[in-house]
Amino acid sequence: MFTWTFVVIESFSAVGLIFLVLLHSGRGGGISDLMGGSMGAMASGSTVVERNLDRITIAVALIFTFATLTLDLRLQ
Repeated sequence: MFTWTFVVIESFSAVGLIFLVLLHSGRGGGISDLMGGSMGAMASGSTVVERNLDRITIAVALIFTFATLTLDLRLQ
């Protein structure tokens, strides 16, 4: 039961991480532009939306890493 819990956590965090990475802006445009960011705001630095998206992405990446390491140690 413990192992399946971490398999589910890892699966959801993997899909979430893919989704969050795709939301980041590349060379131009991204979620910050969709939510009201302007080119002037992007040139001067990241917007609040971009900073929050970065924080959420880091948190999900840490959850994914923790679940992966736990499964690796559990299945050995």
